[in-house]
Amino acid sequence: MSTTEVTPMNYEARDTIRQMLFATWALLNSLSPELRTQAVVPDMADPRRVDWDFIPRPDRVGVPLYALDRHQRTIAHTLLKTGLSLRGYSQALSVMATENMLRELEAVDRRFGVIAGDFRDPDAYWFSFFGRPAFEDTWGWRVTGHHLSLSFTIVAQRYLTVTPLAMGAMPIPAGVLDPLGENCRMALDLLHSLPADLRTRAIVHDVAPADCVTRQVPKVGAEEWPDNVDLGIPGYTITDDDREKLRFVKAAPSGVSGADLDGDHLRAVRDLLMRYIDTSCEPIAAQYRDQVLAERPDQLTFAWAGGTGADTAYYYRISTSGLLVEADNAVSPGQHLHTVWRDLNNDLGHSLLLDHYAQHGHHGGHLSRRLVSNRLTDDAPLQTETWYPPQMYEKR
Repeated sequence: MSTTEVTPMNYEARDTIRQMLFATWALLNSLSPELRTQAVVPDMADPRRVDWDFIPRPDRVGVPLYALDRHQRTIAHTLLKTGLSLRGYSQALSVMATENMLRELEAVDRRFGVIAGDFRDPDAYWFSFFGRPAFEDTWGWRVTGHHLSLSFTIVAQRYLTVTPLAMGAMPIPAGVLDPLGENCRMALDLLHSLPADLRTRAIVHDVAPADCVTRQVPKVGAEEWPDNVDLGIPGYTITDDDREKLRFVKAAPSGVSGADLDGDHLRAVRDLLMRYIDTSCEPIAAQYRDQVLAERPDQLTFAWAGGTGADTAYYYRISTSGLLVEADNAVSPGQHLHTVWRDLNNDLGHSLLLDHYAQHGHHGGHLSRRLVSNRLTDDAPLQTETWYPPQMYEKR
């Protein structure tokens, strides 16, 4: 494929969506009325849908794994796998299991004692559903807990978005559990393999942000600055001058351009980007891969901040015209990693939903049209509009 011919994302994933829908029905139908009410937020416009932060918090929406019985947990995991590749699913399981390691470590290090058992719980991951999970409908679902946030948005039962997709890890490694260790090693190897002049251009600042620069905004804006401090961890703080140097400007991202990299280094940056993309389900990952490989190298940017060793406070990001990956390993240097990959246009289905709502409103029209005559009387106007215009999303 020519590097000047970029096929736009169409986000079609009908078979995956069908699997998601059937698994969702199976899980919801297995729940008691109380748990089902807890699991489902009927309004897609509810602000909780776009609150995907993965910090420990007491106000999660949805149903946690610990509230499910054995069979329901099996269904929940079947649903979780529909949105991920096999490696992505195993990474998610490792992130959850690492809570056991944190519980044991923090009972001593933070003097949590017995309460660490509830604070670090591998079953404290919430499944939540938004809208109306049904054929030909628009809805979403999410799995969120400490160091894991997976958001899926289904538009018209035809189009699927899988971002933001966020994973974290602490410690690195956690015994044999190492969900993001290879990401770290690939990034450090890439940085150190760059010639000195290109490495200097890639390193945008000598201080790493306290967390990802785009934080947990529902949609990445034209320009984003990191916070001074990571929430709840005041021991690592950066200045406003640091924040400005670390900012992400969508139209002009800082760092070294892919156009200045030789073939091996360009391939290494793309391979690291693919490491994130390939955590998602194959129909969507394949589209992203094609897009990245077809795009001009000057649309790709690699940036680094902070230290350059595995046990230093460091941060890196990779951006293209439509994608952004961020990884921050600053708090507890080298031992506390937050990662996210984002679609700059369609996080949480943003642009797809805007198009859909413009056509059909927030609740669609196809169900109500099933109950309305095309022409009730001979002198009434003829109404023949289909619920799903075939030209929708042709140009994206």
